[in-house]
Amino acid sequence: MEKILDFCESKVALIIGGVFLCLSLFLSAFGVDVPIFLDPAWIPAVISGIPLVMSALRKIARNKGISKISSALLISIAMIAAIFIGDIFAAGEVAFIMAIGELLEDMTTAKAKKGLKKLISLAPTKARLIVNGEEKIVSPENILKGDVLRILPGETIPVDAEILKGETTVDQSVITGESLPVDKGVGDSVYCGTVNQFGAIDVVATKVGEDSSLQKLIKMVRDAENNKAPMQRTADRWASILVPAALAVAVIAGLVKSNIVVAVTVLVVFCPCALVLATPTAIMAAIGQATKKGIIIKSGEALEKMSRIKTVAFDKTGTLTHGNLSVSDIFSLREELSCDNVLSLIATAEKKSEHPLGKAVVNYAEEKKVPLFECDDFFADAGKGVSCKINAKAFFCGNEKYAEEKGALLTSESTEILERARAEGKACIIALVENDVIGIVTLSDNLRKQSRATVEELSTLGVNSVLLTGDNKRTAEYFSEMVGIKNVHAELLPEEKVGCINGLKNTDGEVCMVGDGINDAPALKTADVGIAMGTMGSDIAIEAADIALMGDDVSKIPYLKRLSCETVKTIKFSISLSLFINFLAIVLSFFELLTPTTGALVHNAGSVFVIFIAALLYDRKI
Repeated sequence: MEKILDFCESKVALIIGGVFLCLSLFLSAFGVDVPIFLDPAWIPAVISGIPLVMSALRKIARNKGISKISSALLISIAMIAAIFIGDIFAAGEVAFIMAIGELLEDMTTAKAKKGLKKLISLAPTKARLIVNGEEKIVSPENILKGDVLRILPGETIPVDAEILKGETTVDQSVITGESLPVDKGVGDSVYCGTVNQFGAIDVVATKVGEDSSLQKLIKMVRDAENNKAPMQRTADRWASILVPAALAVAVIAGLVKSNIVVAVTVLVVFCPCALVLATPTAIMAAIGQATKKGIIIKSGEALEKMSRIKTVAFDKTGTLTHGNLSVSDIFSLREELSCDNVLSLIATAEKKSEHPLGKAVVNYAEEKKVPLFECDDFFADAGKGVSCKINAKAFFCGNEKYAEEKGALLTSESTEILERARAEGKACIIALVENDVIGIVTLSDNLRKQSRATVEELSTLGVNSVLLTGDNKRTAEYFSEMVGIKNVHAELLPEEKVGCINGLKNTDGEVCMVGDGINDAPALKTADVGIAMGTMGSDIAIEAADIALMGDDVSKIPYLKRLSCETVKTIKFSISLSLFINFLAIVLSFFELLTPTTGALVHNAGSVFVIFIAALLYDRKI
């Protein structure tokens, strides 16, 4: 039976049904009489009718209360009644139109769930357990709380843990979304799924198995996926009114006219086929228009909900900002050195470094075409900085902690630069010759030029903006001030972002989340509408979201809001028109000006009008 239903709901079956329905109409138009049992309309009546009747029966059996009544039930009754009086064309036509609506809805439904699989693939498959001073390779599932593990450079951390020995730099963007790698030392916490970039460290497991950060992230995405209830079709919401009304009107009309054909005609024209088509056709047209602008909308439900959104929650890194580190400022603290001289010296020291800050400085120096020198005795001190000899002089560059270890003499000028950089959420590289500070380079993530205008435009549309980020409070407040967002939540883990989204839902109503990182996936799923940055964003974030901005242009978000509002207006107009046509056809049926066949054609005309109105949405200027 499942195979039969799969075929009946396929595009091939729909095409076959359409051909035979046209053949039936052609024979009737030219007065060719065929026996009822040979009418070509039987094909669409059977092919499109079987899934329709099965759907109606399933809803009667499974649903509770008034939700047992569906549009499929009304159309099934009309189809069976038309067959009963021998009007096979009318039966085939209403079933065929309904099948088109079902197909269009399927085409606008997002089915991909690959993101969860990709997230699961991030979980490490092995760990280095330290037993009696020796390394033993084990599965992460066998790690117990309190076990001591060794993490080498480049390895993924298998559990949440605390560092016992060693210093390093960890890329924890997968969990926190931070744009900068974080320096870690003894006593600092590290998260499962994050990557140890440089030094070897020994850690003690604090959270293992399902309690680890990555496993919680996977669970949150899975739960959000399962808890997101499918949207009830517009026609089904009306069905509780339409079905009793149609049956009552049909029975009354049949009794008053003493003619069962009148009753069947009323049932046929009362069928909400245009109503069924109103939503999916408008949504398909809107999705088509959005696609032309580089926006991928994966579900009609998301497009409809976008019209009701009152709050947009933005991630920072890679969303409001570009997500790429670049040199922001260069300061020379020696009169005889220009800023280019400072840049040249730091880039020379960092050219052998694998640290993202060092790489960013080297790339900038290459773009500026400043000369680099030869250096000797290069050494990278994980999580701190690098040292080398340039022109036989000891040269150091790294973070503030590293500079202090090397006996740096910080002046009031250098201290002021460092404090200002911290307030602006910038990372610093301090350059020293011996213990003398000769210069400072600051690096930061850069704000997208469209970000502030986007927030302002959303405000004019009555939408509030909120910033949710894993970055530290100072950085978050600096960027929020630049972009014009007053409601800021910083230093958030993925589960805390989800908590913020749920809190906003409770206070503000429906919420849209815009993000790009793996850590944003649970929040994207939890929000009523999730929007991912399609180019910058991780595959997991894109799969978790309902909408993807392929050009990473946040200014498209206000356009999406306007498009969704226009789509909903079009749907409401189409519904109103279809109800008016149905009402007019019922009156004509009562006065016996329509038969089931002509009633089916009039009712078909309503469906054509709805499709035409939706098509106009495709090229409308929004």
